Amino acid sequence: MFNPNNPNSAWLILIVAGSLEVVWSISMKASQGFTRPVLTTVTLVAAWVSFWLLGLAMRQLPVGTAYAVWTGVGAVGAAALGILVFGEPMTCARMICLTLIVCGILGLKYLAGE
Repeated sequence: MFNPNNPNSAWLILIVAGSLEVVWSISMKASQGFTRPVLTTVTLVAAWVSFWLLGLAMRQLPVGTAYAVWTGVGAVGAAALGILVFGEPMTCARMICLTLIVCGILGLKYLAGE
């Protein structure tokens, strides 16, 4: 079982929360404006669990770090799946910017001492 009072567990919980942010953002797009009930349900459940896990991670991690990593994981994951699943453009500038987000997440984990 996860222990949200352990920094390593908090980071793992945070990564899962960010991954669920990817799930709800992609399922929201696929729900076509909440007109597809199954995908709408996936969106709402994944969003709720993602927020709940973010709250658990924030018991141990600073709010700025936790929120930045949560949104960063979600943004990078959603952008990558947008390219792969929805055929969104993969430009050089977009890839550089996504790489910078990943560098920021890694910096918060390994350089900022959180």
